[in-house]
Amino acid sequence: MQTDLRLAVLGCGAIARYHLDAIKGHVPRVRVTACVDNDADRAGQFATETGGTAFASLDAALDADAFDAIAILLPHDLHEATTLQCLAAGKHVMLEKPMAPTLEGCDRILAAAKASGKVFMLAENAQYWPEVVAALDLVRQGAIGDLVTGRAAFVSEYNPYWFTGQKWRLSRSRTGGGITIDGGSHWVRPMRMWFGDVAKAVGVIGYPMEEMQGDSLMRSLLQFESGLYASYDGLMVATPLGPQESWRITGTDGEIVIGGFPAGGLTLYDRAHRSGRVIDGDWGYAMSFVGENRDFASAILDGTPLAAGPESAVQDLRVALAIYRSAATGNWETI
Repeated sequence: MQTDLRLAVLGCGAIARYHLDAIKGHVPRVRVTACVDNDADRAGQFATETGGTAFASLDAALDADAFDAIAILLPHDLHEATTLQCLAAGKHVMLEKPMAPTLEGCDRILAAAKASGKVFMLAENAQYWPEVVAALDLVRQGAIGDLVTGRAAFVSEYNPYWFTGQKWRLSRSRTGGGITIDGGSHWVRPMRMWFGDVAKAVGVIGYPMEEMQGDSLMRSLLQFESGLYASYDGLMVATPLGPQESWRITGTDGEIVIGGFPAGGLTLYDRAHRSGRVIDGDWGYAMSFVGENRDFASAILDGTPLAAGPESAVQDLRVALAIYRSAATGNWETI
C-alpha cells in the first residue's frame, strides 16, 4: 500500500504559497516532488524549499514521471486543457477553483475525471475553513435555533500581493469575469453548507477598480431551495476600508458572526451571551488549506470520500453565472 503521496505543484504563485505552507506544517504524508512554473526562479525557489525538482513545463514533469498527483494552480482559462492532460496521463488531480469559466468546460472535465478512475478534487478551501466548519457544527447543534437569514461579504482592499506577477487576474477573458467568479466562490460555498443549495439570484455588478477589466463590485440576494434568503456582496477597491465581517448567520435564537478576511475568528451571540461569546479555535484563511490537502491525500492513499465532490463546485459557479445574467437582465435568475 502506498504510504505517501508524490505531489507536483503546477504554478508557483501566490496561492501555491498557502498550499505549500499547509503541507509543510501539517500534512506529512505529502511530499512535493515536482515544482512546475514557466518562471524558472519561482520553480527553483519552491524546489529548493521542498527538496523537489524544478520543471519549466508540465510536459517535462510528466516525461520524468516525477509525481503521482498534481495541484493545478493556474489561471482559469488554462484549467480545462491542463486537467484533461493530467487525467489522461493517469495522475490524480486537485484543481483550483473555478473548475472552468463555463459550464460546458466543467462538464468535459467531470466526464474525463470519471473515465480516468483517478481522484479529482476541486480545491475549494472554504469547505475546510475552520470558522466555517465550526459554524456548521453550531448550526447543526441548534445553537442559534432555526435559520432565518444570512449575510456574506467578500470585501477586500486591493492587495498587490495577489496581482504581482499575476496580471491575468485583471483580465476578464482569462478569469471569466471578475471577483464574483474568482474569489466569490469562497463566500458562496459556506452559505451552501449552512443553508443548502441556491435556487435563484438577483444582483448588480460594477467596475470601481480601474485596473480590473471584470467586475470589482457586486451586490446580490440569494434565494435558497429552502425558501430562505441571504445577501451576498463583493468589493475590491484600492481604498482603505473599515472593518467588515465575512459572514453573519441569523437564527431564531441567536447569531453567528465570522470575522473579516483573512484573520477570521468566530463569535456566538445567544440569549445567554447577548454581548457575544468569542469561540476559541485555530482560525484563519490559511488553515483551510490544511484540511483541503489532508482530504486530497486521504482520498488517494486511504480511499476515503472527499468532504465535497467536484460537482459541488459546479453549483458555486452556477451562482456566479446567475448573478452575471441578472446584472444584464435585471431579473431574478435561476441557478
